[in-house]
Order: sequence, then structure tokens, then C-alpha cells
Amino acid sequence: MTKMILFFAFLLSVSWSAEAIQIIDKPIDFGSKRVEMTKAYILQHYGKKVKDITIEPKIIVLHWTAEMSFDKSFHRLKPEMLLSDRKDIVKASLLNVSAHYLVARDGTIYRLMPDNHMARHVIGLNFSAIGVENVGGKDNKEDDLTPAQLRSNIALVKYLKQKYPTIEYLIGHHEYRQMEKTALWLEKDKGYRTVKSDPGKRFMDDVRKAVKPLHLKAPPQ
Repeated sequence: MTKMILFFAFLLSVSWSAEAIQIIDKPIDFGSKRVEMTKAYILQHYGKKVKDITIEPKIIVLHWTAEMSFDKSFHRLKPEMLLSDRKDIVKASLLNVSAHYLVARDGTIYRLMPDNHMARHVIGLNFSAIGVENVGGKDNKEDDLTPAQLRSNIALVKYLKQKYPTIEYLIGHHEYRQMEKTALWLEKDKGYRTVKSDPGKRFMDDVRKAVKPLHLKAPPQ
């Protein structure tokens, strides 16, 4: 009887880990200039002098773009230099914001850069965080992410946890400041903070419910 229970548990684990996922590579501009700017960001904000920008992923951060157009969302992340309208964060660095993945409204998942290279997407946590952007969140207010995006985020979280067993946390961008209480928080500039609302409590609750067997931690309360 015990052997039979263990066998069925094994079958469940296989079906969980083998779930198919389709990812399309759509690289943003990430040449030597952006790499060097990323190294400078790491030194300035985290106090680490690094030879490369490889990270050990320990957090997945879900976002929305606050823009309803996929093309506009992509082209905001694509350049190496920060766009001129980002006055809220320009003083911290001219390095453009980025993310590892961008999920379209129809659920299509695009990989923008290697998911073990550092992207600038979340204050204090970039050095251990994989960022997933979702097209939507109109005017940074609307809780409008689609069912297709929800399914894709669930599949992507499962895929990333399987690829990187080191991942411990799953957070929404709006929860990032709660991570200041953890050892993963590295930001040295106490005045460098922003207020975020993405991707919303409803979306995070739905993703967390679906990936509960992964035992990923939420940020401290």
C-alpha cells in the first residue's frame, strides 16, 4: 500500500514538473554598454564589485507595464539608456529598466534577456530577482490583466522554480518594500524608493493559489 501511494505521488510530481510552456525569444538591446552600466549600478546601489552580471535567482517579481500596447511596452524596455520621462528614477542611474520576460495580453510569453543576468526592475532586489512584466494595468491603476496572462504567469513560475531550485520567494512589485526585512534586500540608498501598485492583490492571490505546491514564500508582513 505504501509503495502504491509513493508511486502515485511520483506520477503527480512528474505531471507537475513536465507542464509544457512556450517561450519566444525577443531580445532587448543588451550590449557591452548596458552590461557596464549594470555593473556600475550593482556597485553604486549594492556595494558589490562584480566581474559579470550573473545572478543567483531567489525571487520572482510579477509586474504590469501600465501600458496596453505590447509594442510600446517592449520598446520602453528595449533601449540601453533610460527614457527621458522616467524622472522618478533617473537620479539613481541612467541604466534603462528591463525585465527578463514580457507576457502579452493573449498570454504569449517573450524572453527579453537571459534570466540569470541582472535586470533593473525592482529597487533593492535586482541582484537576486527575475522580473516578469505583463502588458496591462492601464494608467497604472486598472486591475485588468487577462485570464490568459494569469495562466501564462502560473506556467512561467512553475518553469522558473524547476529551472532554478534556489528561488524562494514569489512577490508582486507592489510588495517589494516588505522585502526590506530580509537578507536579500541590498539597496544602500535609503532615499531611493517608489510607490508601486502592480500587478495587484487579486492577480497575486490567483497565481499563489495555483502554485501553492511549490511552497514559495510571500514577503514578510
